[in-house]
Amino acid sequence: MELIIGPRTYSTWSLRGWLILKHTGADFGVIDVRYDTKAQKAALRDLSPSGFVPVLRVDGEMIWDTLAIGEWAAEHYPQARMWPADPVVRALARSATAEMHSGFSALRTFCGMGPDRPMVGDARSETPSDPVLDRDLARIVALFRQMRRRFGGDGPWLFGDWSIADAFFTPVAARVRHFQIDLADHGDDGVAAAYVQSLLAHPDFRLWETEALT
Repeated sequence: MELIIGPRTYSTWSLRGWLILKHTGADFGVIDVRYDTKAQKAALRDLSPSGFVPVLRVDGEMIWDTLAIGEWAAEHYPQARMWPADPVVRALARSATAEMHSGFSALRTFCGMGPDRPMVGDARSETPSDPVLDRDLARIVALFRQMRRRFGGDGPWLFGDWSIADAFFTPVAARVRHFQIDLADHGDDGVAAAYVQSLLAHPDFRLWETEALT
């Protein structure tokens, strides 16, 4: 089993897929690819049906898109409890994950990661300002606060135990850190900021960050 990923310093979707597989405890290899040039992008199409990363190669098949990889992992490694056990909480965790998967376009636009805007290390960028971005950030803060208060319990994660939802929001935490965003400016009372810090302190993210910087 091999996971094809992009540059570890800024490929946010690759990070999500890697965190998910890491949580399963499965033994998997990693193939690092770049897509900075036209030639590299063309070569990536030989590895990925969609031309994007991450892609999971397993049993002679290619599974592409991070959400599909997450669902595959949840089905094949039920002992890892990738989704909450309660059906209602599980549906809400999937809703939050799907919203991250398809939404928050302003966050991606104004707080995009790249070679000069890494999601790892000590580099920082100026905090962007735009009303559309503010709406995205307010929604993220509200989601974090609501789900943590309803389902977080005594732990640090969004829906109790760590889940695919936490993997999907880890790059958001990295964006908040890199762009020095004060979540209190967007309605936070400390709950969302604490969750961001928990994501950044997770041992698997710390390992990813270390490997990205070496």
